[in-house]
Amino acid sequence: MPRPSRESLQGRVLREIKREFGAEVEPFTLHLPLPELLAGAWMTCRETLLAGKGRRDGREMVAAAVSSINNCPYCVDAHSMMLMGTSGNQRNRDPYLRAVAAWAAATRDPKARSLAAPPFTPDEAPAFIGTSVFFHYINRMVTILLGSSPLPLKSGIGKTVSMRLGAWYFKPAIHLEKIPGTSLGLLPAAELPDDLSWAESSVETAGAFARFAGAIETAGSAAVPESVRNITGEMVMNWNGGDPDISGRWCDNALARFEASEKSAGRLSLLAALAPYRITEEHIREFSASFPGDGRLLGLLAWSSFTAARRIGSWLR
Repeated sequence: MPRPSRESLQGRVLREIKREFGAEVEPFTLHLPLPELLAGAWMTCRETLLAGKGRRDGREMVAAAVSSINNCPYCVDAHSMMLMGTSGNQRNRDPYLRAVAAWAAATRDPKARSLAAPPFTPDEAPAFIGTSVFFHYINRMVTILLGSSPLPLKSGIGKTVSMRLGAWYFKPAIHLEKIPGTSLGLLPAAELPDDLSWAESSVETAGAFARFAGAIETAGSAAVPESVRNITGEMVMNWNGGDPDISGRWCDNALARFEASEKSAGRLSLLAALAPYRITEEHIREFSASFPGDGRLLGLLAWSSFTAARRIGSWLR
């Protein structure tokens, strides 16, 4: 798509991303077809991972550990690199970071004991839980739509060297002061849904998630048939964080009474929420044949991914 104008919502968001994150990275720019989703994804990440309370290296550890349990190598590489830029070589020897990693690695298990004793204060909780919820969302989007790594690996340059160069490149943006709340003006205020109440104690985190949830619902309503939203919501509400049966019968059974076009949307929606790594180009083609346009594809994937991430957030509070 053409480069957005500086005055457009996309242009304003891209300038903020480049200034405060360090580059217009693909996990954000994949949202460009729907400007409100781009703004919502950015502010949700910005107000938790970048500007939230607590140690930045702790939040980067959450991003890397959540990405690891979701098998998202792109985000693992990206945030291991950012972690290197915040904590240097101390990240593997720091007891605090090890405790944060253990907590984040347990976020897909609602019965995990470590979730009951998180390694952050109540005041820091919205930033840490928000970072986790955002990465459970963005890992799904990246797994479906992007490649396996953001690193520009070249002949003769190993991964470790590439990550160190990347950490050096992003270091100025990492250490740039981030004033909480400055991104909220990108979208109008919205009411925070009850299942995101873990964010209430932070005006900035609550404001970001409320706005993003509103943008997601608008995009989802336009892209996803109501019947598909209903079955996806029902399946996610009964989900315990594990990987579904590899046979796929759970998906076929859930969609047995759907028409052909709705089945293509339902299959893509359920997989995006519960098993994004199983989505193939054929799933995308089948959906796009009945529901053409980048905006509808993005809307469905974002709505389904965020629905699953919200479910995880409900047991982190």
